[in-house]
Amino acid sequence: MYRAKRRLLGEPLTTERIGEEKLDNRTALGVLASDCISSSAYGSEEMLRVLVPVVGAAAFTLIMPLTGAILLVLLLLTLCYSDVVTLYTRAGGSYVVARENFGPNVAQLAAVALLVDYIVTVAVQVSAGTNALISLAHLAGDSWTGLDHLQLPVSAGMIVLLAYGNLRGVREAGRMFALPAYLFMTAVGLVLIVAAVRGLTGGLPHADLEAAGAVPLGTPGDGWLYGASLFIVLRSFANGGSSLTGLEAISNGISAFREPQGRNARRTLVTMSCVLAVLVFGVSTLAHYTHAVPYTDGTPTVIAQEAHLAFGGGVAGTAGLVFVQLATALVLYTGANTPFTGFPFLAGFVAQDRFLPRVLTRRGHRLAFSNGIIALAVVSLALLLATGASVERLVALYAIGVFTAFTMAGAGLTAYHLRRREPLRRTKITVNALAAVISAAVVLIFAVTKFTEGAWLVVVIFPLGVWVLVRINREYRREAAVLERLPTGADRPRVRRHQVFVLVDTLDLATLKALRYAHELRPDGTRAVHFAIDEPRARLLSDVWESTAATSVALELVACPDRRLRHAMRELAVRTTQDDETSLTVLVPRRMYANALGKLLHRGTGEAMAKALGNLPHVAVTILPFDVSRALRQLESGRTPPPE
Repeated sequence: MYRAKRRLLGEPLTTERIGEEKLDNRTALGVLASDCISSSAYGSEEMLRVLVPVVGAAAFTLIMPLTGAILLVLLLLTLCYSDVVTLYTRAGGSYVVARENFGPNVAQLAAVALLVDYIVTVAVQVSAGTNALISLAHLAGDSWTGLDHLQLPVSAGMIVLLAYGNLRGVREAGRMFALPAYLFMTAVGLVLIVAAVRGLTGGLPHADLEAAGAVPLGTPGDGWLYGASLFIVLRSFANGGSSLTGLEAISNGISAFREPQGRNARRTLVTMSCVLAVLVFGVSTLAHYTHAVPYTDGTPTVIAQEAHLAFGGGVAGTAGLVFVQLATALVLYTGANTPFTGFPFLAGFVAQDRFLPRVLTRRGHRLAFSNGIIALAVVSLALLLATGASVERLVALYAIGVFTAFTMAGAGLTAYHLRRREPLRRTKITVNALAAVISAAVVLIFAVTKFTEGAWLVVVIFPLGVWVLVRINREYRREAAVLERLPTGADRPRVRRHQVFVLVDTLDLATLKALRYAHELRPDGTRAVHFAIDEPRARLLSDVWESTAATSVALELVACPDRRLRHAMRELAVRTTQDDETSLTVLVPRRMYANALGKLLHRGTGEAMAKALGNLPHVAVTILPFDVSRALRQLESGRTPPPE
């Protein structure tokens, strides 16, 4: 298994090389910003998906003020998170902010929000990436249609590939996943420039709003905002808020930056926000002018239609469309990689606070938090299968988690600055409080407007998740409290006599090894015990035992007519230690086999025996492994194996 791991993941990295796994700013922008900037590929589309069925073509006018509102929220959150990465330079982002300002229990709300957000992000991004590829096939011609059935298997395969890349290590994942972010920026920038030139010359065409499969157009009425109710506008705004997901990734993965971490993270965050603002505004503006309309099955996507309309037909137009769609698919897939960087860091940090299992704090073969990466992949795959890799269904679960984290970060920083006297104190309080209030409003809007579409699941998971994390912490604290209450010298023996039982199934090298170990313990008495389930076999074993000179301990046969081995051993152990002055160690030889046939032919009972006796006072069970396959190889080569 270890040789296979080395072939798959590469040579192991020592802990001293962890500094080499840090990311420079350019690589960090590609790795950590992919999630954020790639969401511009579907944020505007999700707004139109709500507006078009209600107000028809007027949706392409309404999208602009809604985009402006989202960009205002982006500005507030950028200022807020610039504060976060400056003040808190450990991985965890809003979790650390909430813990330091509101205490560890309240911080678990931020922990659950971020963990849920990471899981949903992986599913959303890979699903949207596959949509981009299928959209390219749709626009390439009729001969490439009918590929929608590949949505789920391709998306699932990408999650497995992303997990594998991250198991190889942070730096290698950075090299693998940084380039698509820059390709996507270039591709969308090219679309915007070409569309602007064609628009100024009057050559930018409109999409066909009546095309087969397009979302049906509603009829705008009179009144406020073309007949769109406040409920619809808020719902569209909440959908558009998915464009801002991933903004927190830099604060959560700040440990991956080189020193000085705070300054490098802040510069990368500002750069990412500026790029995102241009992309979101550009995609919405193009939708406004081209009337690119969402389709009911998700393909072709709005951004794919915009690229097709901007580049037109011909060889050059087709090449441009292919470039844009491949870059979009790649950045969406690599956007799903961002959680594989942030989730393990956050989970490890929460585990250090004893709110998650400690196994999540361990670094693996290539210095990555392997257990966190595997856990994220498994849960994301389960979510992908449950939703059928549908972006529309996943978006309902998407923004609640991340905007809850935004709320906790803004509220925590507001509390932080309220307790201090510093320059620009009032400005910082105002900005962070506004970020918290607006983010909380988005959470409320999403929870209400998307409740029946799947948001109820997140609403249920949040309190349940917080309860689970607090329950884990309570168990860890109980264990620590028991240790603190122990008296001085609690490790000293409390009994006068020590007995050792060696459980004998047959006389072989494994049994001899156990007997030898029993003597080395220097107990007050050693007994070799065989439970007579099969009477003829027990008598034969007794005869062989008496005839050999290999052992100096007599074999004791214990009747077990009902064949309940563990029950009989438990009764014997209770009788031996009932005076409260005798301790008992039970040695169980465990025969190990290298091949599957040996494991099949010989049943192991060591673990079952340890479980049966584990809760008895003054009783300890030790399982002694013995490699039978190795001993057989030595015998076959003409050597006599020692009893180890």
